[in-house]
Amino acid sequence: MSRSLNKVMLIGNVGNDPEIRATSSGARVAKVSLATNRSWTDRNSGQKNEKTEWHRLTFFGRLVDVVEQWVKKGDRLYVEGRIEYSQTEGDSGPKYWTDIVITEMVMLGSTGGGGGSGDSGNYGGGGGGGAGFSGSDGGGGGTGSGGGGASSPSMTDPDDDLPF
Repeated sequence: MSRSLNKVMLIGNVGNDPEIRATSSGARVAKVSLATNRSWTDRNSGQKNEKTEWHRLTFFGRLVDVVEQWVKKGDRLYVEGRIEYSQTEGDSGPKYWTDIVITEMVMLGSTGGGGGSGDSGNYGGGGGGGAGFSGSDGGGGGTGSGGGGASSPSMTDPDDDLPF
């Protein structure tokens, strides 16, 4: 059996405040642009170069609520998701789009005040001082990494092994 993988991991800065819309079926969708930077030195000239790539992020499910409440322009995010391609017809012919559909998000920092993740819900991820969020709507199991079928403990569980 052959396997395939469609996974994207990005760390970057949010380029615009989230745009929240609803599909024709009533499902809410959040769209955000994310900038990633790459720098290198040209071997021949020694000149330093930098390039910024812009990525179209799309959020569904519970992540829409998190993005709407907490994500703002300038925030630093770590996201995981998959690439999806689409095509729309315009006046000048077809337009092609590349979207990253996000399944996991960790807020790494922000330029504005405030923050935090609240204390309701079992959000996966986290680490590095950020607040982690998962797009899975189910109860236990979800799409998080790890094995053994054990569900993650609640963020307010007093019996956890966290030192803080």
